Amino acid sequence: MGKRLLPLLVGLTISGAVFAQTTPMPAAASTTTRTTTTTTTTSWSTQPPSGAMSEEAIKNAIAGAGYQKVKGLEFKDGVWRCKARGGNKKWARLAVGPVSGKVYPSDAPSRLNEDEVNAKLTAAGYQNVKDVKFDRGLWRAKARSPQGHGVDLLADPNDGSVVAQSHD
Repeated sequence: MGKRLLPLLVGLTISGAVFAQTTPMPAAASTTTRTTTTTTTTSWSTQPPSGAMSEEAIKNAIAGAGYQKVKGLEFKDGVWRCKARGGNKKWARLAVGPVSGKVYPSDAPSRLNEDEVNAKLTAAGYQNVKDVKFDRGLWRAKARSPQGHGVDLLADPNDGSVVAQSHD
């Protein structure tokens, strides 16, 4: 049996080497694939928009909403953000609309659902509204502005109005 196995193994080894060699494809049959990726980057301004309330007016709006002792007030991602102590003596994270001064507690529920916010933004002239998500007291979405620019939006959880918009 050993005498028959050795020639078989030698034959398989040689035939494997022959089949492993490949011939190049003819030049006429080769193809080239090119992939182009376009990335649109939107960014939030580090400064409040024109017509925005002053920092002092924002603090007054926070106090008017029943919060005291504001900590870490900064303009970030299109809105004023901070921590403040509420009437229940607990600290809350807040977002404040830069123009309206409306206070949005991060743990407050939304009166609108995702589909309603999408419809409100579409009715306001935004196109291709997507990635609608409730986050830290405001609705976030990506869309095309009425002028066709890619923007990130923050929308009011109660009426769907735009609180802040990024720029290209």
